Amino acid sequence: MSSSAAMKKDLREVIEGLQQPEKMISPKYFYDERGSKLFEEITRLPEYYPTETELAIMRDNIDEISELAGAQASLIEFGSGSSLKTRVLLEHLRDLAVYVPVDISADHLLESAAQLRHDFPGLEILPVVADFTRPFALPNPKIMPLRNIVYFPGSTIGNFTDDAALDLLQVMHQEAGESGALLIGVDLQKDPDIIEQAYNDSAGITAEFNLNVLRHLNRAFGADFSPAAFSHSAEYNKDEGRVELRLVSSEDQDVSIGSEEFLIEKDETILTEYSHKYTLEGFAAMAGKAGFDVARVWTDADELFSVQYCLRR
Repeated sequence: MSSSAAMKKDLREVIEGLQQPEKMISPKYFYDERGSKLFEEITRLPEYYPTETELAIMRDNIDEISELAGAQASLIEFGSGSSLKTRVLLEHLRDLAVYVPVDISADHLLESAAQLRHDFPGLEILPVVADFTRPFALPNPKIMPLRNIVYFPGSTIGNFTDDAALDLLQVMHQEAGESGALLIGVDLQKDPDIIEQAYNDSAGITAEFNLNVLRHLNRAFGADFSPAAFSHSAEYNKDEGRVELRLVSSEDQDVSIGSEEFLIEKDETILTEYSHKYTLEGFAAMAGKAGFDVARVWTDADELFSVQYCLRR
């Protein structure tokens, strides 16, 4: 698909989201260059437990992870971001054939890949700018991998609805290929107070991250959202097992994007993200529908978070 055709498809997707009974914007639009950097700030916040907890799980179990991955694998990271946790893998996986970071934010991706090339000069690094929710072509490395390991840290899988998460896992199943595997971070259900604090930090970084999606749409699609006319909301829906991020309009306003215009009323909301928290049984069932079998699960002592290794059937 050409970049022009992809842009038109993305614009249609945004417009269709804003035409829903509750207006919504896909969370993938958080991640322009500024959004990616804001998320890096979020991961360092004291309230935001997932990053440090997952990193500790990775470090504590890296020998077993490396043994399961085997030698001469390709590591394909969906939504690579700053590749913080990936460094643990790059330092320990045996004779890694190639690292393929995949991200929709080109500037941030290429900057991160350049830094990793400097830090790992003997490793071939082939970044791919793509929307990883859709199938994409893998590059041809110099060394033929013995298997593909798809890596998806951070419990980003929880940002998707159940149907969309299943679709994404099926894309991962395709990209993993025969005898491939998936290494994935999965946030777990726990005390709702711990969860809500993680998305309502005292520094207001998550609020700024949420509002930045509007600036991204303004720049990418010529929309005319006024971020100052919205506020951030994040609440845990215990019945659905998910955090729900929304933008709340502080006034009646008209917004245009493409050839469409939308009336957004005072107190009306725009849904920007779900962040599902899973049970181990619930995630295993969803992975199974996508063609993966959970082979190994690692958690922290408090069972806040899990890292799971899944084999492709």
